[in-house]
Amino acid sequence: MPVARQGVLLGVTAYLLWGLSALYWPLVRPTGAIEILALRVLWSPVAVGLLLVATGRTGKVAAILRRPRDLAVLALAGVLTSANWALFIWATTNGHVVDAALGYFITPLFSVALGVVVLRERLRPWQWAAIGLGALSVALLTVEYGGLPWIALGLAATFGVYGLIKKRLDAGAAEGLMVETAVLFPFALAYTIVLQTSGQATFGHVSVANTLLGVGSGFVMMVPMLLFNAAATRIPLSLVGMLQFIEPVVQFLLGVLVFREVMPAARWAAFALLWAALAVLTGESLRRRSRAVSARRSPPRSARSSRTASSAVRDQGETP
Repeated sequence: MPVARQGVLLGVTAYLLWGLSALYWPLVRPTGAIEILALRVLWSPVAVGLLLVATGRTGKVAAILRRPRDLAVLALAGVLTSANWALFIWATTNGHVVDAALGYFITPLFSVALGVVVLRERLRPWQWAAIGLGALSVALLTVEYGGLPWIALGLAATFGVYGLIKKRLDAGAAEGLMVETAVLFPFALAYTIVLQTSGQATFGHVSVANTLLGVGSGFVMMVPMLLFNAAATRIPLSLVGMLQFIEPVVQFLLGVLVFREVMPAARWAAFALLWAALAVLTGESLRRRSRAVSARRSPPRSARSSRTASSAVRDQGETP
């Protein structure tokens, strides 16, 4: 399978699993978001470590550990993705699945803005229009909520910066995730010990089902993260951005149809503005990609003229 097609398949699967994970976290109650996150950090290195040993790739992890800069960047990535997951788990276990979906709808627009600020990229008019519509959507939601939609903005910011880091630092999917979680392992272990010794822990004290779901939280988070990391190193960031729409669509449908969250008229209007912004952004990206493909397939006029002249000379030489 071509690398690009494999990357798309990996990305689609990752975002589908992330979207459907909104159904998992309410099942782990009464375990709180931070305790679930600590369990994820504790169990993920075990699972990823077994994968690395089985595939004989432990040497790559050792190589990353010998590069202080890469280690520091992956530590930052680990903090960002942990903050993102803590916020997402809290949202899905406290009746804010639609707000979580909003955050991941905003993420592509945030990534574009991040490109301007960090990478000094120049936006085209249609991209500016999409950013403007997105800003208007956030402003409308701010009025409707009576304050900034902090859940959505927090999710967009943490995941947008995380995606930028993973794209610029190709450390390998499993290897990078191993380092990210291993760096946070001591903190998660200390937090878990404090909970257990103080009698505040739920893990291992509620039921067998709750304990198994707590262990499973590491795998539920790990599998799509591995798939995403693998996809991000195989396909362009712009294509990753388009695939991101899968996750919030699934979450939005779950929030409205399964969890029956309230959707006032102002919120529907804000989502409509945001979807229009994403449609403009996607259309612009597709047009640019189409022009780039056409340019690669069609050689410059000078090159075509040169080949035509060469063919004419060759034909003349072959004439008896």
